[in-house]
Amino acid sequence: MAQKFTDGDNARVDEQRAVMAKSEADGVCPFCPEHLAQYHKDPILLEGLYWIATPNSWPYEHTKQQILFISRVHIEHIKDLPEGAGEELMQMTRKLAEQFNMVGGALCMRFGDTLYSAGSVKHAHAQLIVPDIEAADYEPVRFKIGATKK
Repeated sequence: MAQKFTDGDNARVDEQRAVMAKSEADGVCPFCPEHLAQYHKDPILLEGLYWIATPNSWPYEHTKQQILFISRVHIEHIKDLPEGAGEELMQMTRKLAEQFNMVGGALCMRFGDTLYSAGSVKHAHAQLIVPDIEAADYEPVRFKIGATKK
């Protein structure tokens, strides 16, 4: 059986599900750097030795900014991150928080079994999320962890 790189049950919008289905049909991970441009429409903001930072193509509702940090190597679990990856993630987060004048937000990471992480892509990644508290329809941003019961 071919490796699955995505979990469509955790996709939030139809366009996201379609992109994930295309990557599965192609037999590739949509977050691996050599395939990212084919499946991801947003520009790269920063590149480091361990991470690529880019806006999330399908941000959560009520976000002002949502930036993905995608591991440059295909790993699925945090225990497999190389030494130094955590430090670089914090450096990149600080740089982007300053660049975009972020007053506050959250840094969240998905890894491992998608039944636990609720990740849509089985590739270690983190998200820097800033809520849009000034929006007229503002509600708190919800970051789901764990699969939805069927």
